[in-house]
Amino acid sequence: MNITPWRKRELAEDPFHLLSDEMDELFDFPLSRFALTEGNWAPAIDISDSKNHVVIKADIPGMTKEDIKVSVEEGALVIKGEKKAEHETKENNFVRIERSYGSFYRAIPLPKGVDAKNVNATYKDGVLELTLPKTEEAKPKQINVEVR
Repeated sequence: MNITPWRKRELAEDPFHLLSDEMDELFDFPLSRFALTEGNWAPAIDISDSKNHVVIKADIPGMTKEDIKVSVEEGALVIKGEKKAEHETKENNFVRIERSYGSFYRAIPLPKGVDAKNVNATYKDGVLELTLPKTEEAKPKQINVEVR
């Protein structure tokens, strides 16, 4: 019996990689940059786009606002921090642990026309909400058409 040694598949052979490339081309910015580039876990995020602003919501329960750092770096909104594990003095026999601990890092590419200097951040009930206003140039403009 012949045994074929295991080899890592090339990226071109990976259908999900090809789909990711097609999705990147469909949008103005690469979705593959919604990266978990370091850390043990990443908070789930929702991004909504309206006429006047972009809103990003991230689920980061069990942390204080001092544990969360938000910055704009190289055209991306960066959310990072560390969620410390809880330590109890009494012994517990855990059967299953599903809550994530450790450091996290999310880089969310900013679309063109977002005013990154005026980001409004709030943290309430474990949800970080970031509101990024759009510049006047990026807001849709209505053109009146005369009917004759």
